[in-house]
Amino acid sequence: MNLHEKYIKRCIELAKNGLGTTYPNPMVGSVIVLNNIIIGEGWHKKAGDPHAEVNAINSVKDSTLLKDATIYVSLEPCSHVGKTPPCANLIVASGIKNVVIGIVDSNSKVSGRGVQYLKDNDCNVIVGVLEEECYKLNKRFFTFHTKRRPFVILKWAVTKDGFIDKLRDATSENTPNWISNEYSQQYVHKMRAEEQAILVGTNTALNDNPTLNVRTWTGNNPIRIVLDRTSKIPKDYNLLSDGIKTIVFSEVKQTIDSYGNVIFERIDFSKKMPEQICEVLYKYEIQSVIIEGGKQTLQSFIDANLWDEAYVFVGNVSFNQGLPAPELQERSVEVRNFLDDVLRIFKNTY
Repeated sequence: MNLHEKYIKRCIELAKNGLGTTYPNPMVGSVIVLNNIIIGEGWHKKAGDPHAEVNAINSVKDSTLLKDATIYVSLEPCSHVGKTPPCANLIVASGIKNVVIGIVDSNSKVSGRGVQYLKDNDCNVIVGVLEEECYKLNKRFFTFHTKRRPFVILKWAVTKDGFIDKLRDATSENTPNWISNEYSQQYVHKMRAEEQAILVGTNTALNDNPTLNVRTWTGNNPIRIVLDRTSKIPKDYNLLSDGIKTIVFSEVKQTIDSYGNVIFERIDFSKKMPEQICEVLYKYEIQSVIIEGGKQTLQSFIDANLWDEAYVFVGNVSFNQGLPAPELQERSVEVRNFLDDVLRIFKNTY
């Protein structure tokens, strides 16, 4: 690993502190180095707050050192005015002449303009250091801007004998049939805190009456997305009554477009439903979504090849009969254990 890679890696480590809190902005880390010593560092914490480069520059105690220093940043510095001033301008104004960038920003508002501004102002700029790692860091952000849709994560729990739920009838209670253990469940709450939205189908909403919030982890509650084609879900169910922002997809024309934190969106359920959902979520600037169930909803995204990662928790229980798990042909690329649960992580090769 050369010196540039060493410091970009540190930028990536810093940037990860903003996972789940920077939406709709990307996660960015920055360090300032002089004579192979880090003299300043920072990361972007949330939208509207100073960017990583600003925090790094402000952390340098002696600003006269900047003219001889090198600034490293995991993502191209912005060159446009948003909620904060352009970082490329600040770098130039601070007298920094050497800039090393992990990867170019895919946002059309930036996309090379920051690099060009730095070069036009006599900065020595190096681009493309640990580019793949920098891309993975902001896979949600890049997917959103290049594919014009959110980063889609599928998630389900399956028994040892291949079922995701027991068979239910009119006498069944509106509670989940737990498959995974408490440690897996806590990890799912961590996932919810890191992603921007979470989606379930009508049957899951009716059968489990879930809250889909963050209860066993610290972080923001995701925006809930629920499919309710014919408006079956009672208004007093958790998803429609607890005050957390929820988007409801339906074919029924509502008497009002929204109430409280509940927003209704009409789509045609007989046509390419996953594509319509992603189009609406893009409109709301939602960069990532967990598809959490049920089988029909999950399978529709699989069949449309409209997913990026899948997290499948295999619990140490058997149902003997029940609702079969979705069918996914990809091979798992990572396996983790939560005591007697096994988590298999799949990545779509498209």
